[in-house]
Amino acid sequence: MLERGRLRARFGQGPRDLAAAQALRGRAFGTHGPDRDSHDAECIHLLVEDTAGDVLVACCRLMLFDSGAELHRSYSAQFYDLGALSDHPGPLAEIGRFCLRPGCADPDILRIAWGALTLLVDETGVEMLFGCSSFAGTETDRYLDTFAMLRERHLAPKRWLPRVKAPDVFRFAARLRRKPDVKRAMLRMPPLLRSYLAMGGWVSDHAVVDRHMNTLHVFTGVEIAAIPPARKRLLRAVAG
Repeated sequence: MLERGRLRARFGQGPRDLAAAQALRGRAFGTHGPDRDSHDAECIHLLVEDTAGDVLVACCRLMLFDSGAELHRSYSAQFYDLGALSDHPGPLAEIGRFCLRPGCADPDILRIAWGALTLLVDETGVEMLFGCSSFAGTETDRYLDTFAMLRERHLAPKRWLPRVKAPDVFRFAARLRRKPDVKRAMLRMPPLLRSYLAMGGWVSDHAVVDRHMNTLHVFTGVEIAAIPPARKRLLRAVAG
Protein backbone atom coordinates (compact mmCIF):
# COMPACT_ATOMS: atom_id res chain seq x y z
CA MET A 1 0.00 0.00 0.00
CA LEU A 2 1.18 3.50 -0.87
CA GLU A 3 -0.57 6.66 0.37
CA ARG A 4 0.00 10.23 -0.76
CA GLY A 5 -2.47 12.85 0.48
CA ARG A 6 -5.99 11.60 -0.19
CA LEU A 7 -4.83 8.96 -2.68
CA ARG A 8 -4.00 5.35 -1.92
CA ALA A 9 -2.47 2.81 -4.31
CA ARG A 10 -2.66 -0.88 -3.50
CA PHE A 11 -2.69 -4.25 -5.23
CA GLY A 12 -5.99 -6.13 -5.40
CA GLN A 13 -6.61 -8.88 -2.86
CA GLY A 14 -9.48 -10.95 -4.21
CA PRO A 15 -12.68 -11.22 -6.26
CA ARG A 16 -14.21 -8.05 -4.85
CA ASP A 17 -11.24 -5.90 -5.89
CA LEU A 18 -11.15 -7.55 -9.31
CA ALA A 19 -14.86 -6.88 -9.83
CA ALA A 20 -14.36 -3.21 -8.87
CA ALA A 21 -11.52 -2.89 -11.40
CA GLN A 22 -13.56 -4.55 -14.14
CA ALA A 23 -16.50 -2.25 -13.42
CA LEU A 24 -14.29 0.86 -13.63
CA ARG A 25 -12.75 -0.40 -16.87
CA GLY A 26 -16.22 -0.89 -18.30
CA ARG A 27 -17.16 2.69 -17.48
CA ALA A 28 -13.90 4.09 -18.84
CA PHE A 29 -13.93 2.04 -22.05
CA GLY A 30 -17.68 2.23 -22.67
CA THR A 31 -18.23 -1.51 -22.82
CA HIS A 32 -21.81 -1.36 -21.42
CA GLY A 33 -20.92 -3.56 -18.49
CA PRO A 34 -17.79 -4.85 -16.74
CA ASP A 35 -14.71 -5.15 -18.95
CA ARG A 36 -13.18 -8.60 -18.44
CA ASP A 37 -11.18 -11.19 -20.35
CA SER A 38 -9.21 -14.38 -19.79
CA HIS A 39 -6.00 -12.48 -18.93
CA ASP A 40 -7.46 -11.05 -15.71
CA ALA A 41 -6.97 -14.29 -13.79
CA GLU A 42 -3.22 -14.26 -14.49
CA CYS A 43 -2.66 -10.61 -13.60
CA ILE A 44 -1.85 -8.48 -10.58
CA HIS A 45 -4.38 -5.64 -10.37
CA LEU A 46 -3.32 -2.18 -9.19
CA LEU A 47 -6.04 0.02 -7.67
CA VAL A 48 -5.80 3.74 -6.93
CA GLU A 49 -8.45 4.99 -4.52
CA ASP A 50 -9.57 8.40 -3.28
CA THR A 51 -9.70 7.82 0.47
CA ALA A 52 -11.88 10.88 1.07
CA GLY A 53 -14.82 9.21 -0.64
CA ASP A 54 -13.54 5.64 -0.70
CA VAL A 55 -13.81 5.75 -4.51
CA LEU A 56 -11.78 3.81 -7.06
CA VAL A 57 -10.30 6.45 -9.38
CA ALA A 58 -7.84 4.40 -11.47
CA CYS A 59 -6.67 0.88 -12.10
CA CYS A 60 -4.44 -1.21 -14.30
CA ARG A 61 -3.26 -4.79 -14.46
CA LEU A 62 0.17 -6.37 -14.72
CA MET A 63 1.26 -9.73 -16.06
CA LEU A 64 4.76 -10.89 -15.14
CA PHE A 65 7.03 -12.94 -17.41
CA ASP A 66 10.34 -14.60 -16.55
CA SER A 67 11.75 -13.84 -20.02
CA GLY A 68 10.78 -12.88 -23.54
CA ALA A 69 10.20 -16.54 -24.41
CA GLU A 70 6.86 -16.31 -22.57
CA LEU A 71 5.48 -13.25 -24.36
CA HIS A 72 3.22 -15.30 -26.61
CA ARG A 73 0.88 -15.41 -23.55
CA SER A 74 0.63 -11.63 -23.31
CA TYR A 75 -2.34 -9.50 -24.30
CA SER A 76 -0.14 -7.51 -26.70
CA ALA A 77 0.84 -10.66 -28.60
CA GLN A 78 -2.69 -10.79 -30.01
CA PHE A 79 -1.92 -7.66 -32.03
CA TYR A 80 1.87 -7.57 -32.53
CA ASP A 81 4.49 -10.05 -33.70
CA LEU A 82 6.83 -10.02 -30.70
CA GLY A 83 9.35 -12.46 -32.14
CA ALA A 84 12.23 -10.00 -31.72
CA LEU A 85 11.49 -9.67 -27.99
CA SER A 86 11.44 -13.44 -27.50
CA ASP A 87 15.21 -13.29 -27.04
CA HIS A 88 14.97 -10.89 -24.10
CA PRO A 89 16.73 -12.81 -21.28
CA GLY A 90 15.33 -11.06 -18.20
CA PRO A 91 11.98 -10.56 -16.47
CA LEU A 92 9.33 -8.36 -18.12
CA ALA A 93 5.96 -6.98 -17.05
CA GLU A 94 3.02 -6.07 -19.25
CA ILE A 95 0.91 -3.12 -18.11
CA GLY A 96 -2.60 -3.20 -19.48
CA ARG A 97 -6.10 -1.79 -19.19
CA PHE A 98 -4.88 1.40 -17.49
CA CYS A 99 -7.83 3.73 -17.03
CA LEU A 100 -9.11 6.66 -14.97
CA ARG A 101 -12.56 7.13 -13.55
CA PRO A 102 -14.45 9.40 -16.01
CA GLY A 103 -14.12 13.00 -14.89
CA CYS A 104 -10.93 12.43 -12.88
CA ALA A 105 -8.00 14.46 -14.17
CA ASP A 106 -5.78 14.81 -11.08
CA PRO A 107 -2.15 14.32 -12.25
CA ASP A 108 -1.31 12.89 -8.81
CA ILE A 109 -3.31 9.79 -9.73
CA LEU A 110 -0.81 8.87 -12.42
CA ARG A 111 2.11 9.79 -10.14
CA ILE A 112 1.04 7.49 -7.30
CA ALA A 113 0.30 4.69 -9.78
CA TRP A 114 3.84 4.95 -11.12
CA GLY A 115 5.14 5.04 -7.55
CA ALA A 116 3.43 1.72 -6.83
CA LEU A 117 4.70 0.25 -10.11
CA THR A 118 8.22 1.36 -9.16
CA LEU A 119 7.95 -0.64 -5.94
CA LEU A 120 6.84 -3.69 -7.91
CA VAL A 121 9.71 -3.33 -10.40
CA ASP A 122 12.23 -3.06 -7.57
CA GLU A 123 10.82 -6.08 -5.75
CA THR A 124 10.56 -8.38 -8.78
CA GLY A 125 13.66 -7.36 -10.75
CA VAL A 126 11.64 -6.56 -13.88
CA GLU A 127 13.94 -5.30 -16.64
CA MET A 128 11.33 -4.10 -19.15
CA LEU A 129 7.79 -2.75 -18.95
CA PHE A 130 5.59 -2.97 -22.02
CA GLY A 131 2.00 -2.65 -23.17
CA CYS A 132 -0.37 -1.04 -25.64
CA SER A 133 -0.74 2.77 -25.44
CA SER A 134 -4.13 3.81 -26.76
CA PHE A 135 -5.42 6.86 -28.62
CA ALA A 136 -9.16 7.57 -28.45
CA GLY A 137 -11.01 6.75 -31.68
CA THR A 138 -9.81 5.07 -34.85
CA GLU A 139 -9.29 8.12 -37.11
CA THR A 140 -5.60 8.82 -37.67
CA ASP A 141 -5.85 12.38 -39.08
CA ARG A 142 -6.13 14.14 -35.73
CA TYR A 143 -2.96 12.45 -34.46
CA LEU A 144 -0.66 12.92 -37.46
CA ASP A 145 1.68 15.31 -35.63
CA THR A 146 1.88 12.91 -32.69
CA PHE A 147 2.65 9.96 -34.95
CA ALA A 148 5.21 12.06 -36.84
CA MET A 149 6.97 12.85 -33.55
CA LEU A 150 6.92 9.20 -32.53
CA ARG A 151 8.50 8.32 -35.88
CA GLU A 152 11.16 11.01 -35.55
CA ARG A 153 12.14 10.51 -31.90
CA HIS A 154 10.74 7.39 -30.28
CA LEU A 155 10.84 4.29 -32.51
CA ALA A 156 11.87 0.99 -30.92
CA PRO A 157 15.46 -0.17 -31.35
CA LYS A 158 15.67 -2.59 -34.25
CA ARG A 159 16.62 -5.50 -31.99
CA TRP A 160 13.23 -5.25 -30.18
CA LEU A 161 11.01 -3.86 -32.94
CA PRO A 162 7.55 -5.52 -33.03
CA ARG A 163 6.37 -6.60 -36.48
CA VAL A 164 2.92 -6.30 -38.01
CA LYS A 165 0.41 -8.98 -37.04
CA ALA A 166 -3.01 -7.29 -36.86
CA PRO A 167 -5.03 -7.08 -40.10
CA ASP A 168 -5.76 -3.35 -39.79
CA VAL A 169 -2.79 -1.09 -39.04
CA PHE A 170 -1.53 2.44 -39.72
CA ARG A 171 2.13 2.23 -40.78
CA PHE A 172 3.02 5.73 -39.66
CA ALA A 173 6.81 5.25 -39.76
CA ALA A 174 6.66 4.30 -43.43
CA ARG A 175 3.96 6.75 -44.51
CA LEU A 176 4.68 9.99 -42.67
CA ARG A 177 7.45 12.31 -43.80
CA ARG A 178 6.13 15.53 -42.26
CA LYS A 179 7.95 17.52 -39.59
CA PRO A 180 5.82 17.38 -36.46
CA ASP A 181 4.32 20.40 -34.79
CA VAL A 182 5.64 19.52 -31.33
CA LYS A 183 3.07 21.54 -29.40
CA ARG A 184 0.17 19.96 -31.26
CA ALA A 185 1.80 16.54 -30.98
CA MET A 186 2.05 16.79 -27.20
CA LEU A 187 -1.50 18.07 -26.84
CA ARG A 188 -2.80 14.95 -28.62
CA MET A 189 -0.43 12.56 -26.83
CA PRO A 190 -2.23 10.18 -24.42
CA PRO A 191 -1.06 10.87 -20.83
CA LEU A 192 0.09 7.29 -20.25
CA LEU A 193 2.19 7.30 -23.42
CA ARG A 194 3.64 10.67 -22.41
CA SER A 195 4.74 9.07 -19.13
CA TYR A 196 6.34 6.14 -20.93
CA LEU A 197 8.29 8.45 -23.25
CA ALA A 198 9.50 10.60 -20.35
CA MET A 199 11.12 7.43 -19.00
CA GLY A 200 12.93 6.80 -22.27
CA GLY A 201 10.24 4.57 -23.71
CA TRP A 202 9.85 3.61 -27.37
CA VAL A 203 7.03 2.50 -29.65
CA SER A 204 6.28 0.20 -32.57
CA ASP A 205 6.54 1.59 -36.10
CA HIS A 206 2.81 1.09 -36.70
CA ALA A 207 -0.46 1.61 -34.84
CA VAL A 208 -3.14 -1.06 -34.59
CA VAL A 209 -6.66 0.03 -35.48
CA ASP A 210 -8.80 -1.65 -32.80
CA ARG A 211 -12.42 -1.08 -33.82
CA HIS A 212 -13.74 -3.30 -31.02
CA MET A 213 -12.28 -0.95 -28.37
CA ASN A 214 -12.60 2.15 -30.64
CA THR A 215 -8.92 2.97 -30.25
CA LEU A 216 -5.62 3.21 -32.07
CA HIS A 217 -2.74 1.77 -30.12
CA VAL A 218 1.01 1.44 -30.37
CA PHE A 219 3.16 -1.15 -28.69
CA THR A 220 5.24 0.63 -26.06
CA GLY A 221 8.32 -0.53 -24.18
CA VAL A 222 10.42 0.92 -21.36
CA GLU A 223 13.79 -0.62 -20.53
CA ILE A 224 14.36 -0.05 -16.81
CA ALA A 225 18.13 0.37 -17.19
CA ALA A 226 17.56 3.15 -19.74
CA ILE A 227 15.31 5.33 -17.56
CA PRO A 228 17.09 8.67 -17.05
CA PRO A 229 18.58 8.98 -13.53
CA ALA A 230 16.58 12.12 -12.74
CA ARG A 231 13.33 10.33 -13.64
CA LYS A 232 14.31 7.34 -11.48
CA ARG A 233 14.87 9.65 -8.53
CA LEU A 234 11.43 11.20 -8.99
CA LEU A 235 9.75 7.79 -9.19
CA ARG A 236 11.52 6.53 -6.08
CA ALA A 237 10.66 9.73 -4.23
CA VAL A 238 6.97 9.03 -4.87
CA ALA A 239 7.44 5.37 -3.94
CA GLY A 240 9.02 6.47 -0.68
